[in-house]
Amino acid sequence: MGEEVEAQEFSRADRTRHREKVRRGLDVFARMLREEQFDTDDPMTGLEVELNLVDELGDPALKNAEALEAIADPDFQTELGQFNVEINVPPAKLREGGLTTFENNLRRSLNDAEAKSAEVGAHMVMIGILPTLAEGHMGPSSLSGNPRYRLLSEQILAARGEDITIAISGAERLVTTADSIVPEAACTSTQFHVQTSPDQFASVWNASQVISAIQLAVGANSPYLLGKELWRETRIPLFEQATDTRSEELKAQGVRPRVWFGERWITSVFDLFEENVRYFPALLPITDDEDPLEVLEAGGVPKLSELRLHNGTIYRWNRPVYDIANGVPHLRVENRVLAAGPTVADTIANAAFYFGLVRALAESERPLWSQMSFSAAEENFHVAAQQGIEAQVYWPGVGQVRATELVLRRLLPLAHEGLAAWGASTAESDRLLDIIEQRCLTGVNGAEWFARRMSDRSDLDRYDALRATLLEYRQGMHTNEPVHTWA
Repeated sequence: MGEEVEAQEFSRADRTRHREKVRRGLDVFARMLREEQFDTDDPMTGLEVELNLVDELGDPALKNAEALEAIADPDFQTELGQFNVEINVPPAKLREGGLTTFENNLRRSLNDAEAKSAEVGAHMVMIGILPTLAEGHMGPSSLSGNPRYRLLSEQILAARGEDITIAISGAERLVTTADSIVPEAACTSTQFHVQTSPDQFASVWNASQVISAIQLAVGANSPYLLGKELWRETRIPLFEQATDTRSEELKAQGVRPRVWFGERWITSVFDLFEENVRYFPALLPITDDEDPLEVLEAGGVPKLSELRLHNGTIYRWNRPVYDIANGVPHLRVENRVLAAGPTVADTIANAAFYFGLVRALAESERPLWSQMSFSAAEENFHVAAQQGIEAQVYWPGVGQVRATELVLRRLLPLAHEGLAAWGASTAESDRLLDIIEQRCLTGVNGAEWFARRMSDRSDLDRYDALRATLLEYRQGMHTNEPVHTWA
């Protein structure tokens, strides 16, 4: 999303040319799949973490440009809002101690970045939605300086033809409007990447869809938005609404949303890219000079820039990724379901649970998705986002069951099996998956901890309570002790 683009306006001819180029890229991509052009020998895993910036009082610090200049590390990049930054952790192989490597790299980088950004009055917080955000932070002036973000905001608002309405009902109710996509900036996430072969892609993506609800239930960490207690993972409805290009009439006609769970199990990665081209008009119809067919027939690797940029403006919770590393193309599933935090330990535990479980389910002889409807998986997803660790979900062979009971009885053993198949050490798996187990046993994840501490401060002004709780949260974050152990 942070890819640099020039500020510009688009003509009708630009859009026509772009559509033709995207379709040509799709044809070339199909040929590459048929000819097995992809790197599949030794799959990597990856991790990206989006963070919020606050000042000494816990209020948003609109200082990502100053913070990034102070940090001076290419692994840190801008995000949509001036109160956001993102860190890309170098990819790793789980059989080479990748989870511990992720944890050590992330802790070291964040500690160093915190020390430097603190000098300009910006402190890092790993939480899905910054709870001290107020209406005054929701305007276009809060967008980051990268021209892409303003361009994207303009294109989404133009496609929609009216202001964005945010309406979320949870423990409390929020209704507000915005004249930019800054509400999207309130949603910060952790992204887990799994490299996979074309043959295995559909199984990995389908498995990721199935377990998204369980990830949300045990890892929810976004209970407040604009002073209101809403869903346990409020990022889900907020992101769905903040980037919705559809008017009410288009929704009624069944036009697909750009933030999308999807509508069916897939049989190939091609299904997803083809849906992108068939259902979604381009938001950023930028075209380069590459002829992808010429490049492929000359023995090169086409960048497929238009296809990739278009894919980057369709926000699937599990997104397909075509990328090139060291001159070789590869495919990844990008799992975008969870918020960061509360601690690095919690984040890497979430990674271990996802990587292990998705591997075990993708390699299962009787796929779980053959035993449940896609709509049941989607309903699980939204129920878990709303209810968090208290959620009950549908599971094949079990029926309605508490997510925590399902994790303890069925899914943690599968996650252990999957991590073993990746080649992770038993000690590493035990340490990280124990954090997931203890969350389920105690009933405490980030969202639950935050909501309970807010309840303890119910006699205070709402924003005073949010600031105090967020500062306490930051203290816990810096201990790196998992959230279920916080007092």
